[in-house]
Amino acid sequence: MSRDYKLIAAAMVALLIGVAVGVAISRRPSSEIAVEQAERKVLYWHDPMSPGSRFDKPGKSPFMDMDLVPVYVDDEVSGTQVTVSPAVSQNLGIRLGTVEKGALQSRLSTVGNVAFDERLLEVVQSRVEGYVIRLHVKSVLERVRRGQPLVDIQSPAWLAAQEEYLTLLDAQSERGQGIREAARRRLAVLGVPESTILDLEKNRHTNATTTVVAPVDGVVAELAVREGAAFPAGAALFRINGLTTVWANAQVPEAQVASIPIGSSATAHATAWPGVSFKGHVVALLPEIEPQTRTLPVRIEIENPAFKLAPGMFVSLEFAGNAGREQLLVPSEAVIMTGERTVVVVAREAGGFDVVNVSVGAEANGKTAILSGLTEGQSIVLSGQFLIDSEASLRSTVSRLSGDAKEPRQ
Repeated sequence: MSRDYKLIAAAMVALLIGVAVGVAISRRPSSEIAVEQAERKVLYWHDPMSPGSRFDKPGKSPFMDMDLVPVYVDDEVSGTQVTVSPAVSQNLGIRLGTVEKGALQSRLSTVGNVAFDERLLEVVQSRVEGYVIRLHVKSVLERVRRGQPLVDIQSPAWLAAQEEYLTLLDAQSERGQGIREAARRRLAVLGVPESTILDLEKNRHTNATTTVVAPVDGVVAELAVREGAAFPAGAALFRINGLTTVWANAQVPEAQVASIPIGSSATAHATAWPGVSFKGHVVALLPEIEPQTRTLPVRIEIENPAFKLAPGMFVSLEFAGNAGREQLLVPSEAVIMTGERTVVVVAREAGGFDVVNVSVGAEANGKTAILSGLTEGQSIVLSGQFLIDSEASLRSTVSRLSGDAKEPRQ
């Protein structure tokens, strides 16, 4: 009874194996079976676990308890070439792209600190000694408009110059008119405001007190006088910074400075003004490398017509570098960098692939420049290329290991 049971169990196992093999064969395309049986020629058999040994007949491996695997003539290709059937390519999710020609426009993002545009700095200075009678602007960082009164002052030198010019206003002789013009120029040299001179010519009387007005729109960055105080000749009374434009000072990595030359456009965003973009451009690359971070200070001029940006604010900056010359470009996902080499997998016809060593240039916006190794129009692999490269590397290793091997053994 036990012997019959064993026979029945063995028959069932054989039947299941036969069904499995039949299903596997039935699922293979007939064209693939025909190619393997009629066209593909076996070059030799080998044990994958011992790639240095070759055999000229099928059978069991002497090293492992497994069947020898055939290697066909069309599989014996260069270590950088791999053949993958269409079905396997589909299962691996291999996607293809194309080598194109175009100009690479570099982009860079960083953060910066807003500061006054020092080119808009105006110093309100007294060229003569005098006294402050009244301050119209009494605090630092107060906004002022062009022509707005800042301070009323009295200066003996200004009063004397006005009286001299007043006595010459009615001069009729040619010499008198020349002296009158010289007296007017002296008022301007002493710093008497033009509005005071015009009032003197119109009303024909001097003013002991002179009002000094703001020369530009901006904020008072420095207030150096107080009411009742005396000041010497040459003293700076006010420093006014314009705010129509501001600077953003950013630290850019040394290796990326070349991608944002002077004149490159930039867009700034501030957390204080969500959804608002501020346009600007690079005005200077300051020649001072930060030794710890290896960054270079970059100065960006930003338009600020509504005075929304204030010194001290942080802004995020996006640079758009100038478009370079046309060159070969590939999607960055197609490039494999191992540290020792850089490769791209090129697709051949009939499911073949070549692993090509390339030299790469700059990378921006998902594109990488190719300096050598590819030509325009080539089809390249965008996904699954790591498996293909690994297979090519394995074949190259097998080829080197078996290069000195003996002829196939009997």
